[in-house]
This record gives sequence, structure tokens and C-alpha cells, in this order.
Amino acid sequence: MEKARSHQSVNWLEYFESIQQECPWSLAAWRKGLIDIVEYQGQRIPLGLYSARMYVLSAPDSTVTAIAQGLDYDDQECEWLWSYPGYGEFATPVSVLIQQNRKTLEQLRSKQCH
Repeated sequence: MEKARSHQSVNWLEYFESIQQECPWSLAAWRKGLIDIVEYQGQRIPLGLYSARMYVLSAPDSTVTAIAQGLDYDDQECEWLWSYPGYGEFATPVSVLIQQNRKTLEQLRSKQCH
């Protein structure tokens, strides 16, 4: 069984450059140091000044999805998304839970649609 890739070995700049079409604000946020990437320890961390936090975890894809859906259901302030290798064209190179401020994300999406 292949060992999960460490998030420290990921070229995150390259990843955010590759998803500009899907998430145009992420590259600018990454360059400004507004995206935090941490190992998932089973607990939410308040976003504070970050635009997003990506929690890296080693778990089956269905578990990653289920955790994100549960967090999203319980959290009124943040929206929780997920990604893992093979999860579509813009998939992350490692499994992640993605935490973003719900209101900010809705504003960004609204601007993108207009």
C-alpha cells in the first residue's frame, strides 16, 4: 500500500495556479498568505485572518466526504468542502477538508456570476 503524500511535499503554488479557472481568488489568497494548510486533528480551528484553511488528512475518500458534509451541516459560519486525488479536474494532490467563511464565499461567487 502506497503511503499518503505529505502536504509539505506538494507544490501548492503550482496547484493554485492550476485551478484559477475553477477558483480564481485562491491564487491571490495563497500569494498573500491567506490560506493555511494544516494536518487534520479532528477539530475545527477558527479561521481568524485566513481566507481559507485546508486540513490534510489520510482517510478513505468516502470518509473525507462524510466529515466535510458533517462539518458543513454543523457550522453556520463556515462552508466546508472536500477534495482528494482523482476528484475531478481540479482535485487536490492530497486529501483535504476546506474551510472557508460562508458569507465571504457567497460574495465571491456572486461577483463571479455577474
